[in-house]
Amino acid sequence: MTSRAKHGQDRGCVITRRACFSSSHRYWLPELSEEDNTACFGACSLAPGHGHNYELIVSMAGGLNSDGMVLNLSDVKQAIRTQVTDQLDFRFLNETWPEFDLTKVNGCLPTTEALTRIIWNRLKSELPLVALRLYEHPRLWADYIGNAMDAFLTIQTHFAAAHRLAKEELSQEENENIYGKCARPNGHGHNYLVDITVRGEIDERTGMICDLSALQCLVNDLVVEPFDHTHLNKDIPYFSQCVPTAENIALHIADRLKQPIKAIGANLHKIRLQESPNNAAEVYAETPQLNAMPPALAQITAQ
Repeated sequence: MTSRAKHGQDRGCVITRRACFSSSHRYWLPELSEEDNTACFGACSLAPGHGHNYELIVSMAGGLNSDGMVLNLSDVKQAIRTQVTDQLDFRFLNETWPEFDLTKVNGCLPTTEALTRIIWNRLKSELPLVALRLYEHPRLWADYIGNAMDAFLTIQTHFAAAHRLAKEELSQEENENIYGKCARPNGHGHNYLVDITVRGEIDERTGMICDLSALQCLVNDLVVEPFDHTHLNKDIPYFSQCVPTAENIALHIADRLKQPIKAIGANLHKIRLQESPNNAAEVYAETPQLNAMPPALAQITAQ
C-alpha cells in the first residue's frame, strides 16, 4: 500500500448522493372534522392530495479504501433505489409505508420532516449516514441527522430592498475606504433571498416540527412585508443607527423571529441571507447546535 493510500484511510471523508422521486400526499387526520383539518392544514387537506418532485441528498462518511473510495457508488445507488425511490416514486405517500398508516395510533402524516426521518431509518443499516436533506420544492426542505425525533425545517423567501453602507459620523471618503462602491450617496439595491431554518421535535401524529402555515405567516409579517421594496436605511428604524450590511440584516431578522417562532413550538436555528450570487451571511440562533452540527450538514447547507 502506498503512503498516499494509507493516508486516505486515516482521514475521514464525506460523500453525497442525490436521488429524486415524484410523489403525492395529503394532510388529513381522521380524528379531526373536515373543518378542523382545513383549519390545520389549509389547501394541503384537499382531496385527493397534491404532488411534489422530491430531491433527496444523502450524506455518508468514512475512511477511503484502497480503491480511493468511501463506498462503491453502485452500492450506494442500489441501496437508495431499493429502500427509498422504488417504493415512493409515482406513489401516494399516505398509502406507501406503514409509518403513514393513520388508522394506527403511531401513524403520522407524510410531511417533509417526517419523511426525511423515516428514510433515515430505512437507510441507516445500509449506509454510514451522517445527514439527510429532502427538498419538497426549492423553497422548502428538511434536514435530519439521526437525533431521535429532532429535525430541521427550512423555508426560503425573498424581498427586494435598497441600502447604503456608510457611517454617519464618517466622511464620504472614509466610508468609501471601508465600504467601497456600497457607500455611494444614493445607495443601491438587491433581490435578497432569506432561508429561515427552525429546529424542533417532529410531532408523532402530524409529522410536523411546527405549524408550517403559521411559520410562513410570521416570516411574511415580520420580514417580507416590512422590508420589501424599501430603502433599509430610511424606512426601517433599526437601520437608521445600524449599517445594513448583510450580516446586520441577518442578525436583525433573527432577532425579530426568534421569540415568535418559539411561541409556535419551534426554535429558530439559523438565518441565511443571500445578498447576491457572490455574497451571503449566515447567523445562528443556537450556538450549541452550531457546535454539535456534523460537517456533512454544514456541507450540504452550503450547497
